Amino acid sequence: MLSKVGKVGKVSSLGEESAKGPAPRARTVAPVLGLLLAAHPAPAGAVTALSTALAAASGRDLRGCLLVALAVLAGQLSVGWSNDCIDLRRDLDAERRDKPLASGTVRAHVVATAAGGALALCVPLSLASGVLAGSAHLIGVAAAWTYNLGVKATLFSWLPYAIGFGLLPAFVVLGLPGHPWPPLWLVAAGALLGVGAHVTNVLPDIDTDLAAGIRGLPQRLGRKRSGVAAAVALLGASSVLFLGPPGPQGLTGRLGLAVTAALALAVALPAALPTVGNPRSRLPFLATLGLAGVDATLLVLRGSHLA
Repeated sequence: MLSKVGKVGKVSSLGEESAKGPAPRARTVAPVLGLLLAAHPAPAGAVTALSTALAAASGRDLRGCLLVALAVLAGQLSVGWSNDCIDLRRDLDAERRDKPLASGTVRAHVVATAAGGALALCVPLSLASGVLAGSAHLIGVAAAWTYNLGVKATLFSWLPYAIGFGLLPAFVVLGLPGHPWPPLWLVAAGALLGVGAHVTNVLPDIDTDLAAGIRGLPQRLGRKRSGVAAAVALLGASSVLFLGPPGPQGLTGRLGLAVTAALALAVALPAALPTVGNPRSRLPFLATLGLAGVDATLLVLRGSHLA
């Protein structure tokens, strides 16, 4: 009799625990994971990695590379978190359950606080590379925030990306001893890469953006023309990196350009032939990340020409 009562008691206690919801650990992990996802970790990580590789290629020492990585990561986190905070109402209306804020995984005030904290850290981390270098990076971060705050809905939606990506090489090179100015071809390649990244990032959401009244350049061009424009911009960035540095590129440079051309084609095809794949596919954006990785590798191999 006592054993039966004990078993019933155990079952009851388990039932009461289930009724209370998930275990404390699960309740803690979910918001932390949601906060991470709200930062747009893939592009933030990619931009940070590319900037750090560029710093190493330009001749920055270990401390300089670490400062670049931390400053860029702080800036990217602030941009990603602010984006989801500002877009919360639109994401709720569109029932974007893939967004941690819209799904309720993490609270808005937590993400807003994180965005403000990351932005505050970005200022001293950027200026630690020097006033000129730090100012270049902070202007780029400010441009990204203007995109989140409304430029994304205008004809000039591409401009913050062009400014932000174009100034990243300037941030890296201006932080070198003597604060040399980066070559024009490097800034131009960064700007073109930024424009291409903007378009491929928007491609899957063009229909929902139009329904919400967002009419940036990709939305105005439409999916097919935007895919072609993104491919042209991305291939243009790789071509500038191929032709810009002095001296022959050699077999490695030619091979890299061929690979980036294939990746640019992978960006254009899903948009040009929507019946072939899912119009909401992230393939164009993933191809953009791959292309940027190849470009960064080519820069690392020719680092002596960056300043």
